[in-house]
Amino acid sequence: MSRGFVEADYESDEANPEGIRLDRVGQAEAFDAIGDRYDEAFPYKKGQLAAAEWVIGSLPAGSRVLDLGCGTGLPTARQLVEAGCEVVGVDLSRGMVALAREYVPDATFHRLDIADLGPDGPHDLGRFDAVVAFFSLLMLPRAEIPGVLRTVHGLLVPGGLFSLSMVEADVDYFKIPFLGKAIRVTGYLREDLRKVIEEADFEVVEESSYTYAPEISDVPPEEQLFLNCTRRG
Repeated sequence: MSRGFVEADYESDEANPEGIRLDRVGQAEAFDAIGDRYDEAFPYKKGQLAAAEWVIGSLPAGSRVLDLGCGTGLPTARQLVEAGCEVVGVDLSRGMVALAREYVPDATFHRLDIADLGPDGPHDLGRFDAVVAFFSLLMLPRAEIPGVLRTVHGLLVPGGLFSLSMVEADVDYFKIPFLGKAIRVTGYLREDLRKVIEEADFEVVEESSYTYAPEISDVPPEEQLFLNCTRRG
């Protein structure tokens, strides 16, 4: 989802607010079918491991951490549990949640939509010392991302940590082939991503990027962006 990602032959259309949730369910079903092939396609997660280590090193043992878009639970939920964190994972894919419960039995996982979280929402999971969102926000249209970031801000305790990653690309909810399925993805150029995060009342304290070529041939090389942030207010 880097420059090569943008130049590929992908389908684009404007996000229809009334159809967004339905399409996201379709995306979840695609990941149900992909299962642990996702981990096979992305076995080298240097940036993700490093970002989780930043969270671990910044918090006392026993801290509550939300893994937003947890996937199979590997490597992040397991990494956080092994460091002594109380981990709650959320994913819309039924298949991913089932794998996460198998792979990381000491964490708690819920099949929930990101949009339904929040202190006053239908699924109040409480407050967290940190939230991690590795490659989960890219599954949303840009129109929804500021609201999700406000939700993350509300889920965090004052001064809480937020670590996220996205792929650098100037695209909004483009349809792409992915491991034999079709999904929609969003990206930002790094300056624009940083602006969106700061406008949501987070302070970016660390930024890094990694060029990554997935193992599966139908997924092009990508530039992965990682931002480690703190909650303002």
